[in-house]
Amino acid sequence: MGVYHAGSRAVQDRVGVREFADHVGRSVGQGIGPVAAAFLELQPLLVLGAADPATGRVWASPVTGSPGFVRATGPRQMSVRAVVRPSDPLAAALGTPGTPAGTLALDPRTRRRMRLNGRLRPTAQGFAVEADRVFSNCPKYLQRRESYETVAGRRPGTPRHGTELTPEQTEFIARADTFFVTTVHPAGVETSHRGGNPGFVRVDSPHRLSWRDYPGNSMFLTLGNLAADPRAGLLFLDWTTGTALQLTGEARTEFAADGERRVRFMLTEAVGTEGAVPLRWSAPAYSPANPDPAV
Repeated sequence: MGVYHAGSRAVQDRVGVREFADHVGRSVGQGIGPVAAAFLELQPLLVLGAADPATGRVWASPVTGSPGFVRATGPRQMSVRAVVRPSDPLAAALGTPGTPAGTLALDPRTRRRMRLNGRLRPTAQGFAVEADRVFSNCPKYLQRRESYETVAGRRPGTPRHGTELTPEQTEFIARADTFFVTTVHPAGVETSHRGGNPGFVRVDSPHRLSWRDYPGNSMFLTLGNLAADPRAGLLFLDWTTGTALQLTGEARTEFAADGERRVRFMLTEAVGTEGAVPLRWSAPAYSPANPDPAV
């Protein structure tokens, strides 16, 4: 199968970027090259996305460790020496060999990000992903954070489950400058980054979020998946306190006559966990590419 399936092609054709998407798609490979392998070994954070094998709900989860916990252990294999909490929504997926998954390694210090999609395999020390495709994205809309520290003694709190957003979670999302989104398709799972100035994600009700789809690399892998399957998982992180907010539900894209695209997300379940991530990052320098969220 090629880089793009019918869903991505439909969005590319609607926007008129198929030729450019073909050009960008040539950068997608199946192997983990030396530059990618070196990048992975420097990261303290990996975002993992998949569908729960039992419920079908799609989630994105943070996985952390000391640099080197993520390594290329073969030309098409990434190994992770870490486990997610038993209470994490993706714990079952990690215990099921062959589960399709999408991963994203993001380095705010250099504003670089790398995606590796494939299939999960449990290991004695964590899990591995057998890569189907590997590629990097441009730094657009990625906020720079110069440094981080691991907070000794920070432990995850008890996850708080709900079917609507609390006032505190609504404020959390309104302050966010970054979130991660996982989408699914038989051709593969995608875990991607979305960024902007605070306020770029709107909470329209306790059950609904929306955000503008800013111009990017024209691949439309995420929107292409949503065109075929609306299931989606979102992950918001507090880069100071380590709080994680995981949302699962369905998302659809609206195309306006002026060319603007807006994604609307309907919440099925929310899981909030204080101190889920032991990292504390420095204050952000917002990307100069970020549009004004009020426009």
